[in-house]
Amino acid sequence: MARAGPARGGDGEKRPSLVDDAYAAMKRAIRNSDFAPGYQASEQEIALRLGMSRTPVHEAAIRLQEEGLVRVLPRRGILICAIAPEDMREIYDVIIALEGQAAERVAGLPEAERARIGAALAAHTEAMAEAQARGDLPAWGEADERFHQTLIEQAGNGRMIRIMQTITDQSHRARMLTLRLRQELDASVAEHRRIIAAIRDADPAGAHRQARQHRIRARDALLPLLERLGLRHL
Repeated sequence: MARAGPARGGDGEKRPSLVDDAYAAMKRAIRNSDFAPGYQASEQEIALRLGMSRTPVHEAAIRLQEEGLVRVLPRRGILICAIAPEDMREIYDVIIALEGQAAERVAGLPEAERARIGAALAAHTEAMAEAQARGDLPAWGEADERFHQTLIEQAGNGRMIRIMQTITDQSHRARMLTLRLRQELDASVAEHRRIIAAIRDADPAGAHRQARQHRIRARDALLPLLERLGLRHL
């Protein structure tokens, strides 16, 4: 007898599997620090927290271990990997270099493209300001991530996008973990606006400089917070 194929929806598209659902739910909880660095629990406990069964959680954990987000400990459950300051320093070295180059490339695009991208970046920046005004720090963090993702994606360099995708989860975890301790949220909004202005003015060198300075300042604010929290790989 032939085996049944993957479940499909009414439109013929393949539906996400239970493992995909568990992977997405666990990754979201890790990225947003609902599962905080250093948190350890049995697969069954994590499954209960997510409202899922144990088997897909186990398979999802294997995938997340390959990405460096968890460690699967035999007979001891799943450990959410800590965020080590030295790791974040290396990650920011990459971010600073790539985002400066991305901003420079975007600022060199034709006027119509710069206007479109500038409008998208401005929308994310205003979402940050509005989230901060109402005290919604998770929304601030999400809008901040969308700003930087848009900047990279619109630079038109596929390798740059792929490199950034490998470190986005860790940088987002650090962002969300330290948001309540950071004092410079206004500075991030102002710096984003300066990056946008340089892009709109077709100033590649200025956009490069503003993007680098923004990420350097963010790094210098973030690393001491991680040191203070004492987060290390276990």
